[in-house]
Amino acid sequence: MRIGVDLGGTKTEVIVLDDDGGVRLRRREATPRGDYDGILDLVARLVREAEEACAITAGKGHVGVGTPGSISRATGLLRGSNSVCMNGKPVKRDLEARLARPIAMANDANCFALSEASDGAGRGAEVVFGVILGTGVGGGVVIRGRVLEGVNGIAGEWGHNPLPWPRDDERPGSDCFCGRSGCVETYLSGPGMLSDHLQHGGAAATTQAIVEGALASEPACEATMARYEERLARALAHVVNIIDPDVIVLGGGLSNVERWYESVPRLWTRWVFSDRVDTVLARHVHGDSSGVRGAAWLAGGPAFRTL
Repeated sequence: MRIGVDLGGTKTEVIVLDDDGGVRLRRREATPRGDYDGILDLVARLVREAEEACAITAGKGHVGVGTPGSISRATGLLRGSNSVCMNGKPVKRDLEARLARPIAMANDANCFALSEASDGAGRGAEVVFGVILGTGVGGGVVIRGRVLEGVNGIAGEWGHNPLPWPRDDERPGSDCFCGRSGCVETYLSGPGMLSDHLQHGGAAATTQAIVEGALASEPACEATMARYEERLARALAHVVNIIDPDVIVLGGGLSNVERWYESVPRLWTRWVFSDRVDTVLARHVHGDSSGVRGAAWLAGGPAFRTL
């Protein structure tokens, strides 16, 4: 059995999976805000309680942890987490000390991609690109069941590349928290969609209102949706041209818009460097469970399922 922990900014979740992906236990608790030691103590307690509840010998369960941000290859410290008290800290090393065992750790987008590649929408595929479309834009690459992390630990970070093939009215783009402008994330995140809508005279206050307005044939909302899906097609075509995945799986709140799965593959053929595009665009299977399930699959063996 595998123990997965999804260490989020507002909640921390633990899951225990058997070899077939069956859920033996799943619990979640609020993440202590601004309390680094409290977060570590919570993870250690949830793992101990999971082992006890599932009759796993104490200290012997394989553990995988998913977290926003990533571990710097240069320093071993966490970077880019929305739980800012964890940034600049040796999170993996400290958790291993608390749990008295080695653990696997990857960012949440990698865990999502691994979950969907293992027993979700990308099951059986050679190459899966997992996409998070939410408050931010993330991505992860899974090749033959293993996460590709890369020499810098940033494989799949498509959200902080520039929007490809930009039009004149899209330059230079909005400022991104990473310090640059015009990043994919500034266009395709939830806040990016809302900002674009307001810039073009729309009145809707949420992305859900924009989606619902388009369904009701409101012109401003429909125009925003059309701009978004065309940009999504361009951005994913760039990914297809680089890694040529079998399946691209969408997750996050904006993945639940049904029209993307018809419109984006129809549009992306314009930019993919091929006479035919066989890449499948798929909706997630495991929903908000994918992150924690991926963390558990990450801990499935001695190589921790990474390349």
